[in-house]
Amino acid sequence: MLYHSGELAVQARAGVQAEADRLGKSIGSIIKPTAQDFLRHQRLAIASTVETSGRVWASLLTGEPGFVQAVDEETVWVKTTPINNELLSKNLLATDEIGLLVIDLSTRRRLRVNGKAKVQSHGIHIQTNQVYFNCPKYIQVRHLETEVPTLHQAHQTQRTETLTSDQQHWIIQVDTFFIASFHPESGADASHRGGNPGFVKVLNASKLLFPDYSGNNMFNTLGNLVINPNAGLLFIDFEHGSTLQLTGKATIVWDAERAVEFAGAERLIEFQIEQVLEKTGVNSLRWRFGEYSPFNPGNGS
Repeated sequence: MLYHSGELAVQARAGVQAEADRLGKSIGSIIKPTAQDFLRHQRLAIASTVETSGRVWASLLTGEPGFVQAVDEETVWVKTTPINNELLSKNLLATDEIGLLVIDLSTRRRLRVNGKAKVQSHGIHIQTNQVYFNCPKYIQVRHLETEVPTLHQAHQTQRTETLTSDQQHWIIQVDTFFIASFHPESGADASHRGGNPGFVKVLNASKLLFPDYSGNNMFNTLGNLVINPNAGLLFIDFEHGSTLQLTGKATIVWDAERAVEFAGAERLIEFQIEQVLEKTGVNSLRWRFGEYSPFNPGNGS
C-alpha cells in the first residue's frame, strides 16, 4: 500500500512511520474469503461520498443480511435504491469515489471497502481499491433487537446551517459516531469514532470538538483532512431510528495543552459545521446497548 502525502505527514508527526509501513503492506484490493463471509451477514454500513461542491457526507445504509456482498474478489454490491438514499445517489453521480465502512456492533468487527462506485437502479457496484479489517477499539457493543416497518413511520427531514438545541443535546450524549473524509487522488473513506458519553463537545451551534485516540497508526482520516478539510459526520439514534448528518470542515489540533481536556486524547479535531441534515424515522433497525469498549479512556483497558 502506498500512503499519500497527508497520511505520511501525520504518521511522521506522530512518530509511527515504521508501524504504519508494516500495516500498509497487508492492504490491497482483494476481498479475501474471510471478508466475503463477513459482508454477507451484515446489516449496517456507512458510506462516504462527495457532492459537486466538494462537501463530504457520511450516510447510513441498512438492509437484510446480504444487502452488502462480494460479487467477486474485487467487486462489492450494495443493495439500495436512489429513493431511499437520494443524497448518496446524487453524490455518486457527481463523484464516483466511495468509502464504505461495514460494521458489526455486536462483535466489534469492522471492514473498510474503498473504491469506485457505479449507481444502478437497484443498488451500487463498488470496484475495490482498498479492503481491510480495522481493530475493535472504541466500538460499543450493541445488539440488534427489532425491526420496525418504515412504511408505518413518519419520515421527516430537517435541513439547517447550525445545530438546534435538541441536536446539541443529542450530540453531547453520544458514544459513537462516524466520520467521512476525501482525498482528491486516493478517494473517499469512512471511519468509526467511539468513546464514553461526553467525548464529543459542542462548543457552539456551529462548532464541535472531539478527541483523536490511539488507533491503527495509518491515519487514513487525519491524512485526508491534512490535504482536504472537508468532512462529514454521522450520528445515529440507535433506539429510535433517526440520523443526524453534518458536513463541514475539520481541523487537526496538535496543541498538547488543549488535548488534556479529554482523557486519553493524543490530539483533537475541531469541526466547523456548514450544513445539518436530520432525518427521523429513516432507519427501521433498533439496537439495544450492550457495553462500552474497554479501550475507552477511563474504562481501564
